[in-house]
Amino acid sequence: MEFERHRRTAYVNLAIIAANIIGFLYLETQGSTENAEFMIDYGALVEPAVLYGKEYWRLLTAVFMHFGVEHLTNNMLILFVLGDNLERALGKVKYAVFYLICGIGANVVSLWVNVLQGDYAVSAGASGAIFGVIGGLMYAVAVNRGRLEDLSTRQMVILAGVSLYHGFTGSGINNTAHVSGLILGIIMGAVLYRKPKRRIGWMEENIW
Repeated sequence: MEFERHRRTAYVNLAIIAANIIGFLYLETQGSTENAEFMIDYGALVEPAVLYGKEYWRLLTAVFMHFGVEHLTNNMLILFVLGDNLERALGKVKYAVFYLICGIGANVVSLWVNVLQGDYAVSAGASGAIFGVIGGLMYAVAVNRGRLEDLSTRQMVILAGVSLYHGFTGSGINNTAHVSGLILGIIMGAVLYRKPKRRIGWMEENIW
């Protein structure tokens, strides 16, 4: 039973990856995804458009946009490696809700912090949602005594630490979205994830 659950195809995660890739290819046929003004025209997150233009939809569209092929590739590789684990742990519907809440939520926090700092930067990318996936897996792994499928607590902590370090030592990276996505992922993991029950004969046991 555990083996079948482990092998179940994560269709929602694959659909999210496909949506990002298709969206990127479409944008590239219309212009350059490395051009900030072009990205604003097509839905990237920029504070004045949301606050004064009331274009709240940008909080969602920005989650599926990327600045260049390297940005897209890095994010989709991480999502491909980790997203299926969390989808199997949560289930398809919960995973879709989880991903969108983390992505949009990270953008909301990022927008709020930028306004406080007077920094009207153009933002786009799935990083907030992906850090949410990392946070959700950290929670799920922790409540499963340090292991979920092929993931361990040590692996998840190292991945989160390296990813955050890369963000803080790089330039032009929305670290607020990364940190807030990670925190939101842990919170949403606690809200949505339920540890599976182990069957022992006719008995069921919750393992904590």
